[in-house]
Amino acid sequence: MADSQSKPCRTILVTGGTGLVGMAIKEIAEIGNQTNEKWVFVSSKDADLTSEAETCALFEKHKPTHVIHLAAMVGGLFSNLKYNLDFWRINIKINDNVLHNAYKHNVRKVVSCLSTCIFPDKTTYPIDESMIHNGPPHDSNFGYAYAKRMIDVQNKAYHSQHGCMFTSVIPTNVFGPHDNFNLENGHVIPGLIHKVYRAKEDDTPFTIWGTGSPLRQFIYSKDLARLFIWVLHEYDEVNPIILSVGEEDEVSIKEVADMVVDAYEFKGNVFLDTSKSDGQFKKTASNAKLKSLFPDFKFTPIKQALKETVTWFVDNYETARK
Repeated sequence: MADSQSKPCRTILVTGGTGLVGMAIKEIAEIGNQTNEKWVFVSSKDADLTSEAETCALFEKHKPTHVIHLAAMVGGLFSNLKYNLDFWRINIKINDNVLHNAYKHNVRKVVSCLSTCIFPDKTTYPIDESMIHNGPPHDSNFGYAYAKRMIDVQNKAYHSQHGCMFTSVIPTNVFGPHDNFNLENGHVIPGLIHKVYRAKEDDTPFTIWGTGSPLRQFIYSKDLARLFIWVLHEYDEVNPIILSVGEEDEVSIKEVADMVVDAYEFKGNVFLDTSKSDGQFKKTASNAKLKSLFPDFKFTPIKQALKETVTWFVDNYETARK
């Protein structure tokens, strides 16, 4: 007890704290329950992070020593195609306000969340942390992708000019409990989970948008939460780190859809609507840096993680975001 009391107390502010990753971090942090840490999870109800004044007030209220920055305007493929400008402007404002207030309020460390969509569309595979700025991202979500890239630029600029320890992580496609299961604007796995639920309830066919052939690496939100906390405690580089399952764990959208069908024990017809866009075919990421720094980390098998997510969605259908 004396040892824990002698350590400096950390107040960790988590923006976007009620979303998919924020809720997972909250669950894992409560399990760890370090006595020298106070976790504060905030959402858009607590402050409009596009407002510099409200962001400043949030920092003055909670006086964080550390920040995990998750808040963002996010959406699926079809939202990004339609609103690239909005994704750019809103995310640039959020990120600039959070990072600048972290600097102004002497925050010791910030860990921001990026996305693999920031990588160049035309590239070699696997992609790694050194390749972020090597070319333009895919046209489908260039607004969001460039806004997220700029976090890396700002992190390096704050470190160069002020010595700040601002860093970032790049997760692959995240899924799990508390996701956004909206059929129009959600990401692929929560969309599939909701579609199969409806098909089973309504006794209708299950339709997969696109050819089902694109390949993705998916990471379970609870695994990502454990890695976020590890980065907060142990990773002290400004350069980003990819948080992902291995290249060998890449799966097609059709394979994921089949796993969701199995998790529901759905017996109806399954169709592919090839008139819908596939988006980027692949964006295989290397987790070599993560494996070199945290070789003992074990990922939850995707079938188990999908089953847990389906169970959560069914149990929380009335209150889930959809």
